[in-house]
Amino acid sequence: MAVTKRLTWRAGVAAVAAMIALTGCGGASDDETETTTKTSDGAFPVTVDHEFGSTTVKAEPKRIVVAGLTEQDTVLQLGFTPIATTEWYGEQPYAVWPWAQGMLGDAKPTVLKQTDGPEYEKIASLRPDLIIAVNAGLDKQMYDKLAKIAPTVAQPKGGTQYFSPWDEQAIQTAKALGKEKEGRQLVADTKAAYAKVAAEHPEFKGKTATFSQGLSYDGLLYVYQDGLSTEFLTYLGFTITPGLEKYSEGPGIQAAIPEEKLDVIDADVIVFATEEAKNLDNLKAMPTFDTLKAVQQNRAVYTEGTVAGALYFITPASLMYALDKLTPQLERAVKGESPQKVG
Repeated sequence: MAVTKRLTWRAGVAAVAAMIALTGCGGASDDETETTTKTSDGAFPVTVDHEFGSTTVKAEPKRIVVAGLTEQDTVLQLGFTPIATTEWYGEQPYAVWPWAQGMLGDAKPTVLKQTDGPEYEKIASLRPDLIIAVNAGLDKQMYDKLAKIAPTVAQPKGGTQYFSPWDEQAIQTAKALGKEKEGRQLVADTKAAYAKVAAEHPEFKGKTATFSQGLSYDGLLYVYQDGLSTEFLTYLGFTITPGLEKYSEGPGIQAAIPEEKLDVIDADVIVFATEEAKNLDNLKAMPTFDTLKAVQQNRAVYTEGTVAGALYFITPASLMYALDKLTPQLERAVKGESPQKVG
């Protein structure tokens, strides 16, 4: 499925041009979602500051609803099982992608939709004792509606409605679960793993790189300026292609590059988040695509669908998955040996 403007929620990850609407898959019945936390050594109550004030979680949560797009990864990594997740894109089982499915076990959380904002009535029917909406694109009105249902933890202070850094999101989620220390360790371990690979690949250092969506829409290609879902490259030593921000409408919003200006994305390496072979056909149909030197010189990477999803999610778990799968592809691209095919 094509990704949409919600990619900048981190995502992942913001409003860009109108694209294909997101759809959610059906969830389990309420009877199937009676789960409890696997482990918890957190101290409660905990108070979490966020964009709309602060929220106190009085006791260890037992019925956690993930109303954001990606927080299920961190919830699961910290040993908790949500009773509900939110479908963003990809229609994975229970909105949990392969890098996290093993942590879900036999649980069958209800799957919520986010097409037009949170499903308030459905969330209320689940009787949550905690709503995690760190990456849900909330405004004050949306937050207030959720907070009337159950204690709700929103995005960290200082971010935009559609964007806050992945590490802040992970720590914010961990705080709500009484696991701030463990959340910070997840972040530190992820960054350390990237630093190790960067040290093993000095050839990456200083090379320019661009991260782009994997297909064009109405003659526009949406790419990620420095700091917007590009950490998987900068942590490895790459420098993000400068000037892309000129084509963005604001913080947290991808740069929309017209096909006649496509040369601005050219770099030592370009990573296209292609999800299937026909995405590459779409790119090739752009009249200026083949003029890119990175394409001509076999320095472009075309990901398969799960890696594309990992790069859009940008959570500790997805970043580790991407590191393992993408590093060999980047090695080949830097050498000019990357095949022009998806996967």
